[in-house]
Amino acid sequence: MPKDPSSTREIPETTIIPRHIAIIMDGNGRWAKKGLLPRIAGHKQGVETVREVIKACVEQRVEFLTLFAFSSENWRRPSDEVSYLMRLFFSALEQEIDKLHENNIQFKVIGDLSKFEPKIIEFIRRGEELTAGNTRLIFTIAANYGGRWDILQAINKILSQATSLPKNLTEEDLAQHLAMSYAPEPDLFIRTAGEYRISNFLLWQLAYTELYFTQTLWPDFNAQELNLAIKSYQQRERKFGRTSEQLKISSDT
Repeated sequence: MPKDPSSTREIPETTIIPRHIAIIMDGNGRWAKKGLLPRIAGHKQGVETVREVIKACVEQRVEFLTLFAFSSENWRRPSDEVSYLMRLFFSALEQEIDKLHENNIQFKVIGDLSKFEPKIIEFIRRGEELTAGNTRLIFTIAANYGGRWDILQAINKILSQATSLPKNLTEEDLAQHLAMSYAPEPDLFIRTAGEYRISNFLLWQLAYTELYFTQTLWPDFNAQELNLAIKSYQQRERKFGRTSEQLKISSDT
């Protein structure tokens, strides 16, 4: 069962620093175009930003960081770009897994991995096994992931595992089979590059997440930009269906 409460069933504990930050990393191609560079240069610089954001999250004592690296819809991109992204992903895994482990960071990947080459899947599993006991930060990459896929695969797991189905499924029945059942729902969602969509990312989990959109392109996103997002989060009233008056009474008691 999920170890954290559902925001639609219970009122989760809120903290000054978000426990879980989820990010759609957008704008690599536009960053490259602006600098008269090939799109792949933007993706390469985007990897450097990932390193900086991981470091910033560790310093801020964020517990969970989830990055949307490749959606189930991104296969529609030009084949040469998709091929490069796969090579870049493999290269990053080779270079970074041991560093993550040395820094006590747990590495996980969510998504339908069946489309990836066997060597990439092997590196993913190696990284997950190597870092499984680490506790400083749980760093998740969503790769070939889609929110609708996630809900459907959870339902299919229930159907395949149950000898007899309950008359009515509950949130708990479904949530324990979602790809991120190990993590609390995100407190803060960030999308870069001026896009105002969640693009099929963590559809179930974002029910009561605070949303933050920035014009900054992902390769230009840094620790200072992350601080701005967290400061915006700290100014929000996380009501979870309650009124402002109820929040005030709750904080006074």
